[in-house]
Amino acid sequence: MIAEKIKATQGISVALRAPSLPRGETSSKGDPHRAAPAAAPDPEVPAKAARRRFTAEYKLRILKLADACTEPGSLGALLRQEGLYSTNLATWRRQRDEGTLSALTPKKRGRKEKGRDPLLLENTKLRKENERLTMRLRHAELIIDVQKKVSQMLGVPLTPTEEGGTS
Repeated sequence: MIAEKIKATQGISVALRAPSLPRGETSSKGDPHRAAPAAAPDPEVPAKAARRRFTAEYKLRILKLADACTEPGSLGALLRQEGLYSTNLATWRRQRDEGTLSALTPKKRGRKEKGRDPLLLENTKLRKENERLTMRLRHAELIIDVQKKVSQMLGVPLTPTEEGGTS
């Protein structure tokens, strides 16, 4: 019984309500001055936001505009219009005052490449060559040992050469 009363009162309240219209529409269908409904924004969020890069000319132009702002609130309006933060201005002013125009251009992110030290390059080259020659010497000594054992097994005496080595 109670459930029937609830359904009955809900039915009455639904019937009394006006039909719902989409947001931004009015009930006048034939109004030529009626604005078209705006397209719904895309709810998809990009996987990774693109990092903004500012050219030196843009930075200098914004600094010039920021320095020209004298009225209260005009600097904030400029920053909102350009989509910038006050820290951008502080960083760009510092870079401008240092006189480093190259500092105004965006820098490559990540680890900095180490300078090539010519002594270090030569040292690594010599180490590799030393390692290669050490391996060749081990192979040569192994071959000489095998030759000595073969000559002992066959009974062939090794005669010293004039240079003082074995033949």
